[in-house]
Amino acid sequence: MSTGQPGLATLPPRPEVQPAEPWEFPGARRGELPNGMTTVAYDIPGQYVLSLRVAFHAPLRLEPRDREGVGTIMARTMDEGTRSHDADEMAEALERAGIAVGAGMAESGLVVDVDVAPRHFARALELLTEFLSEPAFPEAEVARHVRARLAEIEHERAAPGSRAALEFLRTYFQPSERAARPAAGARDTVARITRDDVAAFHARHVHPDRATLVVAGDLSGLDVDAQLAATLGAWTTTPPVEEDPAPDPGAHRARASRRRRDDAARIVFVDRPGSVQTELYVGCPGPDRRTKGGWSAYSVLGFVLGGSPNARIDAVLREEKGFTYGIRSGFRPHHRGGLFLTSGSVRADSTAESLGLLLDILDGAREGFTEEEAREGVDYVGRTAPGRFATSDAVADEAALLALDGLTTDFTSQTLAGLADLDAQALGDAYDRYVTGEWTVIVVGDAKEYADPVRRLRRGDVTVVPA
Repeated sequence: MSTGQPGLATLPPRPEVQPAEPWEFPGARRGELPNGMTTVAYDIPGQYVLSLRVAFHAPLRLEPRDREGVGTIMARTMDEGTRSHDADEMAEALERAGIAVGAGMAESGLVVDVDVAPRHFARALELLTEFLSEPAFPEAEVARHVRARLAEIEHERAAPGSRAALEFLRTYFQPSERAARPAAGARDTVARITRDDVAAFHARHVHPDRATLVVAGDLSGLDVDAQLAATLGAWTTTPPVEEDPAPDPGAHRARASRRRRDDAARIVFVDRPGSVQTELYVGCPGPDRRTKGGWSAYSVLGFVLGGSPNARIDAVLREEKGFTYGIRSGFRPHHRGGLFLTSGSVRADSTAESLGLLLDILDGAREGFTEEEAREGVDYVGRTAPGRFATSDAVADEAALLALDGLTTDFTSQTLAGLADLDAQALGDAYDRYVTGEWTVIVVGDAKEYADPVRRLRRGDVTVVPA
């Protein structure tokens, strides 16, 4: 079309950009195998690596007190040979089919993960069934993993971030709580673990009727139900008498309030002489996923306070002061109750000032949030969700994690849908519901130089402990 001016043409009108449609978690097909194992399948076209997750209800608190860490050693040795294949043969079989295997213990149980190309799906199920149902737990492999865990413990004590996290758990939780101690076990308990301990824990807690199997990926052309029934579905056991029936959520929340130490609101300074950086780790009670009013606000609050360089904390400590590369905040749900945690490292010479500013920011948030903060937080959480769950492994991981908490991925969809109802008032109400200004504070740094300046903040009693 002519504009009346030589050489120029009329441009078409700019298209109107429509708001993005609300995103929901991929739909699931649920079932149950003859042996009682729950199955959840997500057909995600175009995802040509299949992700399998098997989540077993085997909480850490069921570990023998003097053998804590046995669940982690079991998880790490489960694929190190079976009654049919030794460790080398199993490794070769997995490698030949390009099957990636891993396992780990969480607060609420064991998760075994497998990633495989669709053409080797049947073989992956065969091998998965084999090392779940008949692991050999070779004595030499168990001993090797015990030694590796003991070395790992030394590394955790040497790394400021890990040391701060361990001290926080010890300071915050009642000593009788499993959560007060390292999830993978401490030096004295891990050192006692034997091959028989690992086999006994497996025999007691790894059973199909206590498991949820998740399969995610492009399932076209696969007879998933038949292949599951022929492999994992044929695995049968005789479980012992149930010793950990899941109480109702109300009972869980009531007990959560008794998990915290009476003297948790204090400052512990872990002395690391000569440190050029100081690790700060600050926390208080938080909600679990079943909290009244839903989880949506808590997914946004973490971003608003400590989820980006423009968040409240980094806007001051990083952008304005230059004290840190970044400090992060977030609400961490447990099976019963949860935590609100803020952590990161700062320049050593800014230790006291940084801690004072950080606590002022966290306390100041109880005065409310702005509508701009609410909008930016909602936009970030909602608009990044499709990317966060774009792959089969992310979908399977989310489903397995929620299964251990007795939930489905409907929870994820409901959380995202709830973002539409959030405003500044809703964020403020959610924050005030749990954050009272009573902080458990861990400082890892040079106590000789900076413990007294921290005391002068008058933010709580300060106890110095060795690293």
